[in-house]
Amino acid sequence: MKNIAIIGGGASGLVCAIECAKAGLDVTLFEQNDKCGKKILVSGNGKCNITNKFLHIEDFEGEDKRVVETILQHFGFKDQQEYFASLGLLLQVKEDGKCYPYSMEAKSVLDILLAAAAQYGAKIKTGVKVAKIEKGFFLTLENGERTKFDRVVIAAGSKAASHLGGNESGYAMAEYFGHTINKPYPSLVQLLSTSKYPKMMSGVKIDAEITLLVNGVKEQHMRGDVLFTDYGLSGLAVLDLSQKASEALLHSYAVDVQVNLLPGWNQTHLASHIAAVAKNNPSYTIETVLHTLLPLKVVRALLDFLDIDRASRQMDMKLVKRIVFRLQRWSFAISDTKGFRYAEVSGGGVRTNEIDPYTFESKKQKGLYFVGEVLDVVGRRGGYNFAFAWGSGYLCAQAIIGK
Repeated sequence: MKNIAIIGGGASGLVCAIECAKAGLDVTLFEQNDKCGKKILVSGNGKCNITNKFLHIEDFEGEDKRVVETILQHFGFKDQQEYFASLGLLLQVKEDGKCYPYSMEAKSVLDILLAAAAQYGAKIKTGVKVAKIEKGFFLTLENGERTKFDRVVIAAGSKAASHLGGNESGYAMAEYFGHTINKPYPSLVQLLSTSKYPKMMSGVKIDAEITLLVNGVKEQHMRGDVLFTDYGLSGLAVLDLSQKASEALLHSYAVDVQVNLLPGWNQTHLASHIAAVAKNNPSYTIETVLHTLLPLKVVRALLDFLDIDRASRQMDMKLVKRIVFRLQRWSFAISDTKGFRYAEVSGGGVRTNEIDPYTFESKKQKGLYFVGEVLDVVGRRGGYNFAFAWGSGYLCAQAIIGK
């Protein structure tokens, strides 16, 4: 019987362990944390957005996306739904495509994965760190224990969410076997701004349209929650465009986020409305007029930015148009992301053109496999990264079993 080492007890590692053990292989999974699946437990605000009904190649970024195409073709949404059902885990599929366990508890996902692994005889060793891998697949643990394996699967994750154990160990193992690492960068992460105005509006969450500008060119457009903070910008819409923003920052490009604070308004109608409120209420200050539409913190920050006296009652159409223009096109310079500690996932990683896109086996070392977030693939928010993790772990296991 072949013995398989799986390094990492996250989403991809657990599915790989279950499938290999189910086929009768001798499986040992090593997890450096005191328990497996810490990122599973915190995902989706504790509900675990497990996959997405509308998986598409365009929902993923990476240098070479053939590994994603393989998953979409051979372990797409329907396959994942049926797979989890086979473990006893039914999914709630929402209208927007997001899928959750029927319990709406991430803990149920992890509990079932661990129960399945145990049922099929996979050995899971937690609180155990693999210090190094040598040629011949000798694994040395931190305690000095040394064991030889026939196959090794690296499912060690990325640098994201370092407080949950995210680190660079998987990259180091890959480099030992001659693999190239595309520089990792944080994704699904908050953005830092050099502007003083987000701090002035700190705590305000608003439904807005935002546009990512890279070197002054429109790169991406989103609508959703924007949260102003002491450090810059957060909120779901900001997380959604943070991948491209972070990648641009990695290349030292100029990055700005342009915000439309009142996206439901046509510019002409908005100007007419503001002018009418001011005209019909001549005792209102400019601040009061704008406060009918926006939170007070936002109004005060905007008037400060435009150098307009908020106590003034003089509002001619020229001034109104100037205010409206900025209301719908207010740009904030982005200096950095909040970093790997706060990132949900990471871009960059092991180059996927050095991996067989059908088996996830290394092209540089037979018997060595890479799955999950250690690879240079990153998905959108909404279950896409988990979909890639489950898929890569499952297909890797099938390749190992086939051999």
